[in-house]
Amino acid sequence: MVLIPLVLLATVPIPPSSGAALLEYIGTHRVVYLVELVCFVGLSVPALVVFSAWAMALKHVDKSLALVGGLFGIASEVTALAVGSSPQSLNGGLLTLSTAYESASTADQRAGLASAADAVIATTNAMSWAGVLTAAGILVLSLVAWRGPVPARVAAFGILTGAVGIVAEALRPVIGDGYLLYGLLLPVWFALTAWTLHTLGRRPPAPVTGNPRI
Repeated sequence: MVLIPLVLLATVPIPPSSGAALLEYIGTHRVVYLVELVCFVGLSVPALVVFSAWAMALKHVDKSLALVGGLFGIASEVTALAVGSSPQSLNGGLLTLSTAYESASTADQRAGLASAADAVIATTNAMSWAGVLTAAGILVLSLVAWRGPVPARVAAFGILTGAVGIVAEALRPVIGDGYLLYGLLLPVWFALTAWTLHTLGRRPPAPVTGNPRI
């Protein structure tokens, strides 16, 4: 779900950011646009699993902070799924507007639909609070992981990713291509976290010492 849209973004023209141009782009590249939308928004589903599992794996280190970090991450992904959009210029509502734009019979109708698309694009590409919550969840959980049974390099990478992510998401409308740094860190963090969870799950349980009470 990460690789397919990245390949498409590298091989197919990037969706424009103006209303009329984007509606025409969707009409020409509808399948590509739909695949990118489904992949980027659909990433929230496995992300929900990762945040939930990571919080549960760290709850014995600091139950409160693990809960806060997990809630941040889960809330961000639920919000992303509910909104059904992802920068840059990926929004399910634009598919409907594109269909109406193609069937419009007058210039005034097309102009109105283009204006509506501009409004949707502006909202989609504005600062994403869901994205800020995702980065905050990564940061909080990584701070807990730093004190837990997690390799230091994994925890440190998560702290870096979360801190960069908060800044990148907050300044997304103004930093342009600088956002790509966080865009590269994020999938790497998910891969490292998934592998760490897999490793922790395969560890034998710690031996019981003393005389535990029953």
